[in-house]
Amino acid sequence: MSSLTSLFSRGLLGARCKTCLNLAISRIKLLHNKREVQLKQMRKEIAQYLQSGQESISRIRVEHVIREENVSAAYEVLELFCEFVLARVPILEAQRDCPSELQEAIASIIYAAPRCSDLPELMQVRNLFTTKYGKEFSAAAAELRPDSNVNRMIIEKLSVRAPPAEVKLRALRGIAQEFGVEWDASSTEIEFSKKHEDLLEGLNSSAIPTASTVIITQSMPPASPQDGLPITPMVQSQPHLPVPAVSNPAPAVVSKILSVGPEKIELPPVDSSLSEGPRGASDALERARAAMALAERASAAARTAAARINAGVHRQAGNGKQSG
Repeated sequence: MSSLTSLFSRGLLGARCKTCLNLAISRIKLLHNKREVQLKQMRKEIAQYLQSGQESISRIRVEHVIREENVSAAYEVLELFCEFVLARVPILEAQRDCPSELQEAIASIIYAAPRCSDLPELMQVRNLFTTKYGKEFSAAAAELRPDSNVNRMIIEKLSVRAPPAEVKLRALRGIAQEFGVEWDASSTEIEFSKKHEDLLEGLNSSAIPTASTVIITQSMPPASPQDGLPITPMVQSQPHLPVPAVSNPAPAVVSKILSVGPEKIELPPVDSSLSEGPRGASDALERARAAMALAERASAAARTAAARINAGVHRQAGNGKQSG
């Protein structure tokens, strides 16, 4: 009973495989003729763009032309593989394992089936081969494992990667020569040779402000054209103040360090009426000078505090040595 069941399923598998392969071959021929008409129209449009000087559009359109030409070439190879497998369906039915002479054709069909959405018959053929030879055989071809035996041309032509610059330039020259367009490819060669920067990189470290830079800004009204003096924020660089490190400072010194800090600078707001006329510009400059003076005083206070801290640390260190 089991032998009759296997024989029946084997004959059913062969019949379904023949039907799907015949439909796939017919559809590939139909799509090939349709794609040829579309490619001819697309190449003609690109030639018109080249003739009118719209090279930027031509550089974009030519990628689609190359993609369609690659798909058309892949379909031609798949058509040959389908015809090859169709002629040897009786051998597939008679043998349990995949014959060595059919491994490349079957693996290529399994790999190309999900990448050819306009050939649904290939997916049915792939399911039949998966049922007969197992999921591991189908996964090896789909994942391009070392022993998958998928045709190299099928892999290259069905790739979704953008074509190289040399291929695009060669295609544009071929289109210009085909339609007799006098086209200077120097600008396109320069454009293709450019190395575009990665916009996803982080900010440059030089653009990040450091703690040693003190930026003093004040909300000032926009300068009028009659003033003739632009109002910009002033930046004054203040160096770091070195503080000697002590291995075990006394609590009094620590409290003194925590209590001493730079003076707080508070600038009163500027009256908007001062921005009118030359008087407003002169008052703005005076306030800017006052801000710089306050910054100098803050820097002097910080240096004085650092000197006091140094003196306290040295005294504490001397007392520790005497007590020891």
